[in-house]
Amino acid sequence: MAETATPVGILGASGYTGGELVRLLARHPRVIIDHVTSERYAGQPLTAAYPHLRAAGTLVCRPMAAAAAAAGRCPVVFCALPHLTSMKVIPDLLAAGCRVIDLSADYRLREAQNFATWYGKPHSSPDLLQEAVYGLPERHRGRIAAARLVANPGCYPTSVLLGIGPLLEAGLADPDLIVIDAKSGASGAGRAAQQGMLLSELHEGFKAYKVTGHRHIAEMEQELAGYAGRPVTIRFTPHLVPQVRGILSTCYLRPRQEVDLARWQGVLEERYAGEPFVTVLPPESLPATNEVRGSNGCVLALHQDVRTGWMVVLAVIDNLVKGAAGQAVQNLNLMMGWPETAGLDQLPLFP
Repeated sequence: MAETATPVGILGASGYTGGELVRLLARHPRVIIDHVTSERYAGQPLTAAYPHLRAAGTLVCRPMAAAAAAAGRCPVVFCALPHLTSMKVIPDLLAAGCRVIDLSADYRLREAQNFATWYGKPHSSPDLLQEAVYGLPERHRGRIAAARLVANPGCYPTSVLLGIGPLLEAGLADPDLIVIDAKSGASGAGRAAQQGMLLSELHEGFKAYKVTGHRHIAEMEQELAGYAGRPVTIRFTPHLVPQVRGILSTCYLRPRQEVDLARWQGVLEERYAGEPFVTVLPPESLPATNEVRGSNGCVLALHQDVRTGWMVVLAVIDNLVKGAAGQAVQNLNLMMGWPETAGLDQLPLFP
């Protein structure tokens, strides 16, 4: 590691997202991981939580109280703590002079009342909601670069926004007729023990959950309204599939006028031309989650349903990488003025 490497901290390193951050940052050419936290594994090597990270060095998990003192050494801190927990520590990190990339939902919504409605509790630092920049690089790259606080997007919203945002922005789709049917691997539920995540409960099963009120709806409608220039209403149903990683979002759009498939395809191709992590396949292609596993990529494909007149966008990502830790590293690179692909050039894993 070069002497000029920038020290970073990771709060909540023993969760799936925190562990993925360590995996990516351990090979980042401009970063050194200064400290990691875990209440459960405090005082123990990180390898007690994740033996596969032995090559990442001799990181020892600290309790949050000890990490607060170390935060002053780090220009950037990743906060991979649970929802409603991050907002309790981030104001102090900012006061210590750190720039923060928050991987929880605590700063994704701009309105405090909207946050309270969807998350069931008032926000403890509502003054920061307007300052936080929504960390979707393909949408807010310039603002992210100058930000003090970046709210890393959720995994489902990342796939949906990348897939249909440009089509709404171009005025091609009706903002009031959007249906999203999304499937996620089990790692999206986190690492805490849950009966529904047991192998005997999950294997050979396939089920919907939070059919009428998934919290990511608020985030998606907020950001899609920015693309459309007006309020947007979506119908969103997530599903759990018996695999570890990956999200496939199938997005149904009602065209506002007679469809010109070449124009729809051209909007996506033009919008993502030169983007390092978004690939637009030819129309009628069928991207699969195992084509992006372990990578920071998002793959999109457009389908025209001539019989019904609807358009369908398929979007696949790895929920732990482009949907979480990889996107956070992408945001770090933007904030530090580094090449956006630094530490993220690994190819997908297959099979």
